[in-house]
Amino acid sequence: MKKRYLLAPGPTPVPDAALLAMAAPIIHHRTPQFSEVFKETAELLKYVFQTKEDVLILAASGTGAMEGSIVNLYSPGDEVIVVNGGKFGERWGNISEAYGLKVHWLKVEWGCGVDPAEVKKVLSANPNVKGVLVQASETSTTATHPIKELAALTKDKNCLLIVDGITAVGVFDLPMDAWGIDVLISGSQKAFMLPPGLAFAALSQKAWKFSETAKCPKFYFDFKKERKNLKDNTTAYTPAISLITGLREALKMIKEEGLQNVFARHDRLARATRAGTAAIGLRPMAPNAPSNAATGVFVPEGVDGGKLVKYLRDEMGVTLAGGQDHLKGKILRIAHLGYVDTFDIITAVSSIEIALNKLGHKVEHGKGVGAAQRILAEGYK
Repeated sequence: MKKRYLLAPGPTPVPDAALLAMAAPIIHHRTPQFSEVFKETAELLKYVFQTKEDVLILAASGTGAMEGSIVNLYSPGDEVIVVNGGKFGERWGNISEAYGLKVHWLKVEWGCGVDPAEVKKVLSANPNVKGVLVQASETSTTATHPIKELAALTKDKNCLLIVDGITAVGVFDLPMDAWGIDVLISGSQKAFMLPPGLAFAALSQKAWKFSETAKCPKFYFDFKKERKNLKDNTTAYTPAISLITGLREALKMIKEEGLQNVFARHDRLARATRAGTAAIGLRPMAPNAPSNAATGVFVPEGVDGGKLVKYLRDEMGVTLAGGQDHLKGKILRIAHLGYVDTFDIITAVSSIEIALNKLGHKVEHGKGVGAAQRILAEGYK
């Protein structure tokens, strides 16, 4: 027998309550019964996004919300700054260029957060810039960017701060309204504890004004159309009924735990993971700006990272993630977001200890686990 553990940064584990809700008989989406589910879900999303604004629910992956943010707010020729510090920062720029926007690329070393002073410098040099596009948590590098400081730079300008919060919303504090974030997006398969298939987008009043003059082509990802339907507790097109039903249950769990407690749990799990991996000599990918969603560590010299990930998954039943692009085979990414608790971290750290020893890199069994346990114990009275 081999039990499976899913500890990659998306998809993430799904709690029983959400699984059972999604297993219920399907109902029609143009009925009062579904509208009640949809209405409650939409209100609960505002709680997690920390906003009074509408949160649109799209049947798409998070990339759909990224594309929707571009096509609903800009016109071909508009200028934007893209913070490119990883695979998904790069995606912001690629989508923007696909729709004819002029991109000012601000490249950041992978594993680092952007310096707000550098963003300010590019903004000052390019007064026609209408947007700063950035990740709150760059999943490919497990680094974070300073969103609060960036929001201060765009707050009083004719410029939107558009934040990919796909592995940030529901993980650490990202108060949309309080900080002045103009667009905040996320996806179902991360801290929302669901399978992939839903994307979320919340826009400030300032962003909605931008939508009045945007001329990029759009049809399915028409945010104004979705907002209009949201007022009637429905969607413009066929929704992912079962996923939304499951989402309601997952959001209830978050509300019951309390958002600040959710943030504290993620912080504790992240600190424990960093401590455990450091204790067995693994160098962090993002030492100065680590994300509480996932921890990236460099694979030891002489160990094939691809083989390590494969051994963990196929022989031990523990799914972690490797690196992307030039980091392929060089790093290991351990997720600790969503439906993850104390003993998932023990599993992750202990499995890495065993796998490294099996692949010829000797580490002391239990050393990483002990370091993690000392922090994890904070969660118990």
